[in-house]
Amino acid sequence: MPGGVGKGSRMAKEELLGMIARWKQERQAVILAHNYQLGEVQDLADFVGDSLELSRQAARTEAPVIVFCGVRFMAETASILSPQKVVLHPDPSAGCPLANMINAEQLRALKAEHPGRPVVCYVNSSAEVKAESDLCCTSANAPAVVGSIEAGREIIFVPDKFLGSWTAARTGRKLILWQGYCPTHACITPGDIERVRRAHPQALVMVHPECLAEVVQMADAVESTSGMCRFARQSNAREFVVGTEVGILHRLRKENPHKAFYPASDAALCPNMKRNTLEKVLWALEEMQHEVKVRPDVADRARRAIEAMVASG
Repeated sequence: MPGGVGKGSRMAKEELLGMIARWKQERQAVILAHNYQLGEVQDLADFVGDSLELSRQAARTEAPVIVFCGVRFMAETASILSPQKVVLHPDPSAGCPLANMINAEQLRALKAEHPGRPVVCYVNSSAEVKAESDLCCTSANAPAVVGSIEAGREIIFVPDKFLGSWTAARTGRKLILWQGYCPTHACITPGDIERVRRAHPQALVMVHPECLAEVVQMADAVESTSGMCRFARQSNAREFVVGTEVGILHRLRKENPHKAFYPASDAALCPNMKRNTLEKVLWALEEMQHEVKVRPDVADRARRAIEAMVASG
């Protein structure tokens, strides 16, 4: 690990950023960061986006090294799309509780209970689950992906029941839902929305489709994280309540300095998304450590589902 890098002072942070820039150039690397990452990691990144945007960026970049600042399934997806590239995940302990709510064995059992049904899996899932699926989707394109399947067919949708129920309502399709959920989004309650609305009656409410169905019904807009960024930028409103992980507030405020953004709940914080730090980005680049590789047989099967997601919507 690099020596002499302290914490807390402006000088130390500038030194750290300079070292990252030098190693980034040395490794010919690109840094991708999810909208929920720490603000200083977002500011460092070459590209900040939601799962779909980051997947597309990983697929198109010519850089031989990708430093993926997100949670593990995101780095896995980048590795599957670009097996010839080195994908580094600064903190390998940054997992996703939602993705952990289903495994390949459980999905195979569900498929056996409902034979012949196509499987759509949310990108918030492991490579092994993607390999058992027909199509992959994100919160940005779930309705488009589900709508692309032949009308009249029942569809298995895993693992997020809230995104699945919202997608079913949007498309009118019959979905067989796995009972997974995101603990961070599930902590946002209707009471939270009511409280923030009372405090800011002029604000529009934007929420993520991973939220509780009751919360989604109270929203003025239901969007992926990048959809929220577009909605806020294009809207004439000056105030917004934001119902998703609080990390996105950094980007929203940075891109819209003359608008106000209020978290629906300060409790909507994903500790895994905050594990990637500037120091860990530096150590990953300097030591080329924590490379994410997916077993070739799994990657080959998962790639078809992911490529369909990247091409859709």
